[in-house]
Amino acid sequence: MAFEPSLLRTFVKVAEGRSFTRAAEALNSTQSTVSAQIHRLEAQAGQALFERNTRNVTLSRAGETLLGYARTILQLNEDAHAALVGSHFAGRLKIGVAEDLVDDWLPKILKRYTRKHPALALELEIGIVTQLLQKLEARELDLAVGSICDAKIAGWRLWQEPLVWAFAEKRNLPDPLPLAFFPEPCPYRDLALRALAKSGCPWQFAGSSPSLAGMRAIVRAGLAATPLPRGLIGAGLRVVEGEKGLPTLPDVEYVVHIRSDDRREAVTTLAGLIRDAAGRT
Repeated sequence: MAFEPSLLRTFVKVAEGRSFTRAAEALNSTQSTVSAQIHRLEAQAGQALFERNTRNVTLSRAGETLLGYARTILQLNEDAHAALVGSHFAGRLKIGVAEDLVDDWLPKILKRYTRKHPALALELEIGIVTQLLQKLEARELDLAVGSICDAKIAGWRLWQEPLVWAFAEKRNLPDPLPLAFFPEPCPYRDLALRALAKSGCPWQFAGSSPSLAGMRAIVRAGLAATPLPRGLIGAGLRVVEGEKGLPTLPDVEYVVHIRSDDRREAVTTLAGLIRDAAGRT
């Protein structure tokens, strides 16, 4: 008996989100429907695909085996449909992406999207999220992806992580405390300056860079500390929150933005693809 693609799709969503509830949200379904579909798939497989308890949903050994096959089957199904039916998406989309996402999973998603829709060209602009959002509202961009620190800004939420102070891994913070920031407009800079003013922590300005690579170079050299999302604390950096009186910073959210009045299917489809893929990282 062949596995039903709809059941495999539900299985993949549960496996990636480790949750029946999150899978139901991603599929615009209900938890009871998702649970029933998994039971049907397990009946077809002849064994349990998940190990369930009150806190976690984890893959069984059989589930781990099936996951790779399920993804391949669903991808082949999509590719076959695109090859036979063809894509009606055409023209050009201008995408704005924050610098810290261009070396991660997002380029793979954009490549996959253009492969499915060869008549649609993507134009990519790398920049600071604040500026990208301004260009989006000015209709100079069709979609923007990056982190925000203002909950009032609308968007499709991808994930959330803490904003922390970063410094060179094997060095002690000097006195007086040197800090570096991205140039205006930068949400990390604004949040950090407000937190510093509120805490009364003494510091001095020690550098700036418009690029993530440049900022990391300043920090790794021990010239200054800077605020960064925790996920960007890579090799050569460490978190120094609380040292020298540095205040705790709020979380940042990574979001995909489209204009509220933009109903184009090519745009909403790409935004949905990015949101789904972010849930797997």
